[in-house]
Amino acid sequence: MIRILISSILYLISFFTQAQDDSNQNTLAIHQPKVTITTVVNQISSDRGTLYFGLYDSAEKFANREYIQSRSVQANKNGVSVVFDNFPKGEYAISCFYDENDNGKMDFNSNGMPIEDYGSSNNVMSFGPPRFSDAKFVVSDKDLTFEIKL
Repeated sequence: MIRILISSILYLISFFTQAQDDSNQNTLAIHQPKVTITTVVNQISSDRGTLYFGLYDSAEKFANREYIQSRSVQANKNGVSVVFDNFPKGEYAISCFYDENDNGKMDFNSNGMPIEDYGSSNNVMSFGPPRFSDAKFVVSDKDLTFEIKL
């Protein structure tokens, strides 16, 4: 009987200790600063079409175009901007493409080369699609602004 009583007391103590630890972690996450990421494209060839932006938090998601948030905006020759709000610390990357013919997808020619403009954060252009390692940036505790060149 004493063994059951002691086991029950130890269980209750560990349960309340774990609940307290979870509560502290949730409080820390709530009070962790959240950052706004603004992305600007200044040179757009026309007022026709739409620009699509994707925000990614891993190389795998970036490669598979599985964004964690997306934005789209009507093209404007004077430039456009989009805002991603409320992001915790971490590594992220942004990619965008200019869907000038407004068909909802990026178009390619017969040999696989894109015929619509595209870009990514950090503006590293190489042969082939952008890579997360080239486009990634670190979010700490300050709002960020990126210009993407198409």
